Amino acid sequence: MCFVVTKSFLLTCCLPIFLMGMRYYFSRKVILHYLDCALHTDMSDIEQYYMKPPGSCFWVAVLDGNVVGIVAARGNEEDNTVELRRMSVDSNYRGKGIAKALGRKVLEFAMLNNYSSVVLGTTAVKMAAHRLYESLGFKHVGVVEHYALPGMTRSLLERMFFQVRYHRYRLQLREE
Repeated sequence: MCFVVTKSFLLTCCLPIFLMGMRYYFSRKVILHYLDCALHTDMSDIEQYYMKPPGSCFWVAVLDGNVVGIVAARGNEEDNTVELRRMSVDSNYRGKGIAKALGRKVLEFAMLNNYSSVVLGTTAVKMAAHRLYESLGFKHVGVVEHYALPGMTRSLLERMFFQVRYHRYRLQLREE
């Protein structure tokens, strides 16, 4: 289409490179802003945000003296749910059952504290993450299209080159 309009091989060849470059730039920009936002909110004071409030906790997976994974739980007394948050495993240690063990720890915590369900939201694009949640018993309950991560400006260019789907999952532990 570009060649038909411009009659230029050079422009036709450069357009995909330009578009991929824009996608990379905006993806990197959004992800770095999101990480900066996380590092200046709950992850800046884990003790205050996850260890002190009742119904919340934070776990660290250590293997051979190295931190290889983390997960947090944040209780919500209003609807008697606990949210699984910040699950992350070092890419060098994925596929070894660490994430499943961390997920089970949150489920155990929820049962011990009499929560009726565990909820989570993820923007993960890798199907392995979704399979992990489903293997733990979570049910996919919805998708929010064009989700705005913290730190996103939602500018026209950002929306053109970086879109996020937010998947919600729920595991019912007991009926209320």
